[in-house]
Amino acid sequence: MWSQIASAAIFIICLWLIFSERLNRTIVGITGAMAVLILGKLQGFYTESQAIQAVDFNTLGLLFGMMVLIALLEPTGFFQYLAVWTGKLSRGKPVRLLVLMGAITTVLSMFLDNVTTVVLIAPITILICEILGIQPAPYLMAEAILSNTGGVSTLVGDPPNVIIASAAGFTFNDFLIHALPVVLVAWIMVVFTLRYLFRRELSAQPKNIEALLLLNPVESLEDWRAARRVLVVLGGAILLFFLQGVLDVSPAFIALCAATVALLWVQPDIRELLKRIEWSILLFFGALFVMVGALEASGALNIVVSTLTQIIHIPPMWFGVILIWIVSILSAVVDNIPITVAMIPVIQGLETHGINITPLWWALAFGAGFGGNGTLIGSTANIIVATLSEKTRTPITAQFWNQRGLPVMIVSCSVASIMFVMIYPLLSQ
Repeated sequence: MWSQIASAAIFIICLWLIFSERLNRTIVGITGAMAVLILGKLQGFYTESQAIQAVDFNTLGLLFGMMVLIALLEPTGFFQYLAVWTGKLSRGKPVRLLVLMGAITTVLSMFLDNVTTVVLIAPITILICEILGIQPAPYLMAEAILSNTGGVSTLVGDPPNVIIASAAGFTFNDFLIHALPVVLVAWIMVVFTLRYLFRRELSAQPKNIEALLLLNPVESLEDWRAARRVLVVLGGAILLFFLQGVLDVSPAFIALCAATVALLWVQPDIRELLKRIEWSILLFFGALFVMVGALEASGALNIVVSTLTQIIHIPPMWFGVILIWIVSILSAVVDNIPITVAMIPVIQGLETHGINITPLWWALAFGAGFGGNGTLIGSTANIIVATLSEKTRTPITAQFWNQRGLPVMIVSCSVASIMFVMIYPLLSQ
């Protein structure tokens, strides 16, 4: 019992430190992983070999492969090209600009890391808003929120999806069949919600529209040759994701193969490339796996599973709806990645009690993805756009975000709940 309490306490303390932002989350993760490993060795329930086995290298391999492709594409100016082209396409109309910038960010986030996407798109958005003399806050928030929303639709669109797919054995096509329809409806409803919430800001008349139309997107491209090569490889990787089931290969294998081909074809400065890899995220993931492995080895998660099976006397479909809301609320106050990692063994444990857990994986994905929009700290993309907005005349504060992000979370989770009930037979397959 002592080992169960101690390992659970370490994990809860780490979650609190991540929530309070007192320490960097990677530092918290590594410290927590070492703490549970030392505790496990002293108490005799967790060893180094068990810790290594707890790490999901399929998840880390997929993330690393996609990070290499993004790191190759980032310095080419391709993202900036898309942003300027989209800005010109809006012709300076505020509502159209919000929808188009949000849409292009969403599409990119379906296949690339949403954090990198907003890092590269947001500065151009601020520039376009300054040219037009309008507040950038609505557009920055729309990009982060729609990026989080759209990322739920594909296996590689959001880190929680990567983890869930590895644990449940889902393929790229599984997400397109089960998650994409839900996300499409949720995305449309979120856009209408954002249009209403920002109706005052979007009513302002833009200035200097002629200056925006004079921008040349081609000037943003610094290395079109490299961009074209990376896009060809990325397109090939996406095609292979569709054929994953036929080829009987893992998404990690496809991503790593694509990264290798791109490196050989582009031949970048490897030192500069490695600087652009998000090593801290990979370390954070690895540390979380080690901590959750300790929770499982100590028996703490078995207690949670046993408690759930004793108190749950409702149909699985409605339990899935409840799970969407529980995970979304938790993801709004704590990073959705540790919540997802912690929930996976709990859901797996429910299967041993005769519960069909297949639809619960989708409930977890919807809750983790949509819940991150609720607060400023719910998603890393949210924090990034808020930080960038501090350089503008209208910075995004926590209160400003919560007043608009929380209604968006409620709308998207409501859509997910309704559609979860409607297509429950499909999700159960």
